[in-house]
Amino acid sequence: MIKFVDITKEYKNGVIALSKVNLSIAKGEFVFLVGPSGAGKSTLIKLLLKEENPTHGRIYLHNTDITKVKNRKIPFIRRNVGVVFQDFRLLPNKTVYENIAFAMEIIGAHPKDIRRNIPMVLSMVNLSKKAYNYPNQLSGGEHQRVAIARAIVNSPPVLIADEPTGNLDPETAWDIMKVLRDINRRGTTVLMATHAKDIVDVMKKRVIEIEKGEIVRDEEKGVYEHEISNT
Repeated sequence: MIKFVDITKEYKNGVIALSKVNLSIAKGEFVFLVGPSGAGKSTLIKLLLKEENPTHGRIYLHNTDITKVKNRKIPFIRRNVGVVFQDFRLLPNKTVYENIAFAMEIIGAHPKDIRRNIPMVLSMVNLSKKAYNYPNQLSGGEHQRVAIARAIVNSPPVLIADEPTGNLDPETAWDIMKVLRDINRRGTTVLMATHAKDIVDVMKKRVIEIEKGEIVRDEEKGVYEHEISNT
């Protein structure tokens, strides 16, 4: 599903954001990406979205090498990856329905498919009654639910969630995690970058820790931090 092979990313100023990263994520996995700010998490995500290109190495998505694809093919790659951001990025002058519809319209979806798919994803994120509200009429948690619905409406096999609970109170954050868990259970691969220690520790999913551009831990049913033995 996702594979990084000897990936190094060095910027023009000499900063090495990632160094010889090797990583494989299988179809249907739920993976937490953790580490301090500046560790390389955002760079890894940008490489997967083709917002950046690696200095060395190869990246595979669905067994396709996306490392050196032509620019005209990048939109087709991104159709396979839904993204949820910390700051929601909703269009303020569009309703919930229109925000989600826009994600389908830009890939040329048929109006019939739009009318069919949007009620389904709104139901999945428990926002059916908010379809014609505007963003300024929604709570923070509802903003994020719309963002998730928008990210999954085109049925991407991979969902990247970049600090999706960072601006939410703890109770709302858990509501969002339940939505992401349900999406994962339907077969979508989820990669979530987070600093939310409590969420990672409770959910016991695979944890990949990055520090100074290197993977320092890859643990099944992991926790946010290494457990230190007293013996």
